[in-house]
Amino acid sequence: MAKLIGACMFGQSGGPTSVINSSAAGVFTEALKQDCITKVYGAKHGIKGILDEEFYDMGEESLEELMLLKNTPSSALGSVRYKLKSYEDNPADYERLLEVFKKYNIRYFFYNGGNDSMDTCNKVSKFMQKSGWECRVMGVPKTIDNDLYGTDHCPGYGSAAKYVATTLMEINLDAKVYNTGMVTIIEAMGRNAGWLTAAAALAQDGLGADLIYLPEVPFSTEKFLADVKEVCAKNNNNCIAVVSEGIKTAEGKYVSEAEVSATDLFGHAQLGGLAARLGGLVSKELGVKVRPIEFSLMQRCAAHLASKTDIEEAFNAGAKAVKCAVEGMTDKMVVYKRVEKDGKYACEYDVMDVALAANTERKVPSEWIINNGTYLSQEYIDYAMPLIQGAAEAPTENGLPRFARLKKVLVKK
Repeated sequence: MAKLIGACMFGQSGGPTSVINSSAAGVFTEALKQDCITKVYGAKHGIKGILDEEFYDMGEESLEELMLLKNTPSSALGSVRYKLKSYEDNPADYERLLEVFKKYNIRYFFYNGGNDSMDTCNKVSKFMQKSGWECRVMGVPKTIDNDLYGTDHCPGYGSAAKYVATTLMEINLDAKVYNTGMVTIIEAMGRNAGWLTAAAALAQDGLGADLIYLPEVPFSTEKFLADVKEVCAKNNNNCIAVVSEGIKTAEGKYVSEAEVSATDLFGHAQLGGLAARLGGLVSKELGVKVRPIEFSLMQRCAAHLASKTDIEEAFNAGAKAVKCAVEGMTDKMVVYKRVEKDGKYACEYDVMDVALAANTERKVPSEWIINNGTYLSQEYIDYAMPLIQGAAEAPTENGLPRFARLKKVLVKK
């Protein structure tokens, strides 16, 4: 196959993670090595930056700063929640993308994100093929929700899971120091899939949760109160419950009081406030002291607790996307495959059709949810434990993390 000569464009989309920039570092450093890639661009705020013709010349950055992205949390280029509609509903966006791609001779497009981002990637890929503009399109997976179809796990999940388990252990030690009991209700992210909340089961030394509730199991307030009461009766009114923000009733309604307040630009309900709501019910019904805690943004960008395994795998996923595109692949997403080497966990990298990951959700297997819907099995622990291994070993400056300082040189229009 003849080499495809031209520029590449990389964009980030959706919620940030501790390691999304590690994937960016993998893409940028690998793309800069390729003689067939003439320019390396980074879109400002994902697909919206391309539509607005705002992107950075990554060739202006030093290799040292690009490598520091491996330990820099959040989305260094800026993210976006922009729902690319179908061509039939909004042809203007597609025609504008093609105009920009042609103007800058963009022949490689890499998009880093979750379910909705892979939908965008798929739509761009299919349109470019139909338009006749040769452009190799690759999806780079990302989501702390760990719910992308076709990959053993997702970049970002291991680090977020490590944060949940570690912080839970610390909270446990703090919550039980007094001679009077307290019910602690912790809210973790997870709209329809409970992978992140499940990470509470990874906590060790008896410092985990008493109860864990995932959105895969219909939630009953009455049962929840009964579960908490039973634990309190055995533990001097001490109980720690971890709940997914997306738990729903048997009728499919979000329990979170914030469910009706707003939606994001992907059309998803903005959840939150669940721990406080459940805490109010426990206080009223059981008459015990309650402490609601919402992990909120901290769980997805806590780079100080990032998993080294997660960081390295995310970097390799970005580099793999570039190598595959240069070799002639397109319309694919990089996926992780779990293998065993010398009796230990290892990860290999493969690709699948990006369309398979678009707008799909992979949930926690029902057989892994035990104790009448309040805990996780050993099978889950065996699955997740290898993903949280290793310390981030991030560089520091004056005792604080030394994050990447990109120059962000905008390309002149």
